[in-house]
Amino acid sequence: MPIHVASRRRRPASLRAEFPDAEIIDVTSKAPEPWVRLSPFYPHGGIPVPYSDGVISQSVEGIWQALKVFKDVDVDPSKLEINTMKALKRTVRRYGPVQGHRTGLHGDRLLPYETARRQIYLPTYRWVLENRVADLIEQLRTKNDVVLLDYTTNADVSNSAIPLSHAALIQLRIEDRWPAET
Repeated sequence: MPIHVASRRRRPASLRAEFPDAEIIDVTSKAPEPWVRLSPFYPHGGIPVPYSDGVISQSVEGIWQALKVFKDVDVDPSKLEINTMKALKRTVRRYGPVQGHRTGLHGDRLLPYETARRQIYLPTYRWVLENRVADLIEQLRTKNDVVLLDYTTNADVSNSAIPLSHAALIQLRIEDRWPAET
């Protein structure tokens, strides 16, 4: 059961030529049901916020964006409540340089990018895969040949120059090769 990750930006003909027998599944926020539920933007609700006992979020991306700290702007708890998959991003263009991710809404430490990926993003997305979309993960496990489409294909948590691919994380989860979270 090979699982591949490819860019959603590729032309369908190119994907078919490279993966002629594979089922191609978009797992981005633009995907159809049920696969859109694998997107970190999807509002599953009830997702525990790391380092914040009793605090929950609608989406993984809401947590990632809420805990991001910029030069002059701290955490934004309102991102935890967004259930539309829109207006989640907090950008450098608008807020200036990112200083790190706070250890919880009221934490006293800022985590550098790779550490935040390992201690905030990975455990949060794994929680969703195990508690909200385990049925979809099992469906993917049973397929013969699959290409998961995402906007990026980076599976290397330590490569902070490129956004991390959640499709690659799905692949790693199915292959029992989940990255270290510490």
